Amino acid sequence: MTSRRTTSLAALLLVALVAPAFGQSGVDQIDSNTERVPLHTVIPDYPDIARRDRVEGNVQVCFNISRSGYPRRIAVRHSTSRLFEKIAKKAVRQSTWKPLAEDEQESGIKACRTFRFSLVPVTRDEPD
Repeated sequence: MTSRRTTSLAALLLVALVAPAFGQSGVDQIDSNTERVPLHTVIPDYPDIARRDRVEGNVQVCFNISRSGYPRRIAVRHSTSRLFEKIAKKAVRQSTWKPLAEDEQESGIKACRTFRFSLVPVTRDEPD
């Protein structure tokens, strides 16, 4: 009986250690409607509390891009859960775009980025 209990405990421990590797959640970023070239794009981490509670959702963050390439006036336009709003805004705040040359005009159109938080792993295409 002790051997069976030890085997069951070992199997349970193995599942507990391996399951998180296969149950990783992902965040997919759907790029914005801007013609500005991104230099550094930050993808937010899935919030632990949302993963624990099995919450999925989308957040659309809109903002202006300054001439120097930094986002400003960042605001959430649409969100399916407040759990994702703060971290999505932080990701946009940490992202940068190519600065405009002195002779280039800045478009007055707001840029928007949508982040999809999904418990199913997201595959990302590798750049060429």
